[in-house]
Amino acid sequence: MSLLTITSALYADGEVVVEKLAEKMNCRVFTDEDLITMTESASGIKYATLKKVAETQHLAFNEFTHEKEKCIASLRKTVSDVIAEGDAILHGVLGHLIPDWTTHVLRVLIISDAHWREENAVSRYGISRTDAHSRIKAADAAAALWINDLHHKKMWDPTLYDIVIPSDKSDADTSVQLIIENAGKLPAASSDIVSGERRDFSLAAAVGVALCGVGQALEIQSNDGHVTLTLNKNVMMLNRFKQKLSTLAMGVDGVRSVEIRLGKDFYKTNVLHSYDFDAPLQALLVDDEKEFVQTLSERLKMRAVETDVVFSGEEALDFTAREDTEVMVLDLKMPGINGIDVLKKVKETRPEIEVIILTAHGTDADRDTCMALGAFAYLRKPADIDQLASTMRAAYKKARARNA
Repeated sequence: MSLLTITSALYADGEVVVEKLAEKMNCRVFTDEDLITMTESASGIKYATLKKVAETQHLAFNEFTHEKEKCIASLRKTVSDVIAEGDAILHGVLGHLIPDWTTHVLRVLIISDAHWREENAVSRYGISRTDAHSRIKAADAAAALWINDLHHKKMWDPTLYDIVIPSDKSDADTSVQLIIENAGKLPAASSDIVSGERRDFSLAAAVGVALCGVGQALEIQSNDGHVTLTLNKNVMMLNRFKQKLSTLAMGVDGVRSVEIRLGKDFYKTNVLHSYDFDAPLQALLVDDEKEFVQTLSERLKMRAVETDVVFSGEEALDFTAREDTEVMVLDLKMPGINGIDVLKKVKETRPEIEVIILTAHGTDADRDTCMALGAFAYLRKPADIDQLASTMRAAYKKARARNA
């Protein structure tokens, strides 16, 4: 059984080692990009959101939406699916999603100091020293946050790995030989240990997806269908919360029993509330009158409506292709792609977005056209700010009810 995770620092030549390993071991290779793409396809979560989480970027309103937890649970499920299919090399930080109780994995770190990597970036990849320095700094910072979130350990802590290879002291061929020798010591794929661990990881990952909406600080283990949930953050109404967790977990196919434990950090002062919050309204404003739309955004913010702002139809379509949004306020008369064309395209590609038309130039015929195309409402400038905010909340409520 060849199941390897290769964590490599940027410009430490990890990809060279992985390429040679894959050829010699006849193994499938999955990069972080591959796993994110697979997760998008399986979960429906947008690639851009998964990418942000994998790169430890901030997600607005995560306290309310638990989007980060949903992404991590879905990524972990993808990793478990890859493992279930047999021999594989996972190259990147997402291999750290494999739980430490999974023993049939060889965990490898390829690393060197930042100065050597800068020199390597310049000589091997033709990147300027300044650019290499900034890229290495950013990549190391993201890796440090990711590993700390998962393991509560420092970035390149050797206790997280079975082999640590200094790429400035070991060439690719020597590194490959060392990894192959150690991979040969892994249990056979047909062994009961491997089969059991794969089933346990798959079930734990499925339970994680089922529970990802409840919040954070939850560890999940599985042993032959018996699931243990460990709470590491204090929670209000504990008994009710435990019942909710148990009900959700027991609803996962293959779960035979659920035990809930309180972890060592449970009694710290931070409290995870076990009731559901309504997420603050987040919307997209589209208008080529920059001063008007920026002022509108500020006035809506005073009414607890957070907005993103773009200034053209092209930018609006690009935004909706990359980001999750549920409500759009759209002007009609704009240079380039006009509002009606934007509405038509959005309803073709993202029909779940509720679109409110806000225009000073529309006619009754325009109104009829927009409503026929699926607009939620048609308002004329200058709109009363409270009326607009109320209409946006109604659109948001409709979108949430449909997507629930």
